[in-house]
Amino acid sequence: MRVALYPGTFDPITIGHIDIIKRACVLVDRLVIGVAINRDKGPMFSLEERVAMVEAECAKLSEVTGTEIVAHPFENLLIHAAKDVGASMIVRGLRAVTDFEYEYQMVGMNRAMDDTVETVFLMADLKHQAIASKLVKEIARLDGDVTKFVTPEVKAKLYEKLGRG
Repeated sequence: MRVALYPGTFDPITIGHIDIIKRACVLVDRLVIGVAINRDKGPMFSLEERVAMVEAECAKLSEVTGTEIVAHPFENLLIHAAKDVGASMIVRGLRAVTDFEYEYQMVGMNRAMDDTVETVFLMADLKHQAIASKLVKEIARLDGDVTKFVTPEVKAKLYEKLGRG
């Protein structure tokens, strides 16, 4: 069974994330969405809320793709999280050159710790390359419309969180 880990904060999950998840499903039998606890980032949504959003969005994709998709919160090193869930592959989405520079360093460090786990990069679809959770939250905070960047369910949760629900 081919198992991959797709890690991120998912604060909130965007259609860019969903695009990467959908395409990663073609590569594996089981895709674990690693929801990083990452207290340093000060997420808008609690871990439980982020996991629930990921599970809700991925349930739809799992039906369509036939791939088992599960959410797994983690706070340890990415390479250890991959081992914890039995993943032989880490999936990362790339949007721009700046993403690549950071990811390149991360791959080198992960391979130095455990060279049995491969990292696979999937380029974001052109229409999703500008989407970032941080920017989606800022647009929503400033009373903008995030319809093009998140699903209706996630949009509702964002606006509710901001007291606009």
